[in-house]
Amino acid sequence: MKFLFIVQGEGRGHMTQAIAFSKLLRTQGHQLCSVVLGKSKRRAIPDFFKREIQAPIHWIPSPNFECDANEKKISLSKTFRKNLIKTPLFLESLWEIHQLVRKHQPDVILNFYDMLGGLYNGVFRPKANYWVIGHQYLVTHSDFCFPKGRKLEKSLFQLNTEITAWGADERLALSFTPYEQEGNTRIVPPLLRPELKQLDIKQENFYLAYMVNSGYADEIIRFAQNNPTIEIKAYWDKKDAQEVEMIRPNLTFHQVNDRKFLQDMAACKGLVCTAGFESVCEAMYLGKAILVIPVAGQYEQACNALEVEKSQIGITATEFDFGLLENSKMESKRNPQEFRHWQNSWGLILQNLLAKEEIDWSASSPSLEVG
Repeated sequence: MKFLFIVQGEGRGHMTQAIAFSKLLRTQGHQLCSVVLGKSKRRAIPDFFKREIQAPIHWIPSPNFECDANEKKISLSKTFRKNLIKTPLFLESLWEIHQLVRKHQPDVILNFYDMLGGLYNGVFRPKANYWVIGHQYLVTHSDFCFPKGRKLEKSLFQLNTEITAWGADERLALSFTPYEQEGNTRIVPPLLRPELKQLDIKQENFYLAYMVNSGYADEIIRFAQNNPTIEIKAYWDKKDAQEVEMIRPNLTFHQVNDRKFLQDMAACKGLVCTAGFESVCEAMYLGKAILVIPVAGQYEQACNALEVEKSQIGITATEFDFGLLENSKMESKRNPQEFRHWQNSWGLILQNLLAKEEIDWSASSPSLEVG
């Protein structure tokens, strides 16, 4: 079958999920014909994504969060204002998606949580099946964790998630842990790249850090200054930064590089990162201690932090305080073997999904070639 991906380019997580899914598809003989990457000008497309996705990439302007002047906290007012101004650009993006769909005639359009993907499916109604995938689709589950209060942010988060899934034939909710199935959402394991499973797991004398917004660098630098005996390797995707910047003898900053990041993940004492999804799952797979810091103003990350703590995956904090891991010597209370077994079931999950679609499509479209 032929797939077309639409990928939200904010941060690293959705891109690595797309890479993992593309490799899974190819192992079962399917084709990824094109990738639409929705991103903003403040972020460059990482080299690892260009190299690993192995399909033509079409960059389009897409709605994204806007940060404050310090490139740290999410500003909702700035996000609304700037994205509203860019509405004509986003309308052009929808038309570009439509042209690619008409050109490639995919069997499945798979959206990795980009708002324009949902708007495209809802407005243009393509013949292709429309699937969505992401941790965010757990939002409808009764066990999902919401921060107390913050009702407006909760409503906006739920609305955005529904827009991305407008008219979806399949909702695939990536989860840290297995949940009981509810409604029309399938609970599925995280999407992790095969390279992770080939790493030599060890423990060297440094902590690994990842931040989605470069403004958090000041916190890490300040901690390194005050704690010169604690070694830190930090990764970011700050535009125009050097490949490696040695800030202090115990602190280096690295541009996001998938291979080096995973190697360092396998070798570190623990991971300290903003409260995304992908990096936490990689650390779980490798059995590493985890500390997460939700990005200020980003409601989704506040939800993730609650889930990390509730599920005893790791601990949470409001700033990059590596001492919390150093002093507690905390390790994940989850069994890595159970997590690995669940994650490794993706091959069968995909086979079952596509077998179902082949039956449905062959019944309604006799002329469609499947298999």
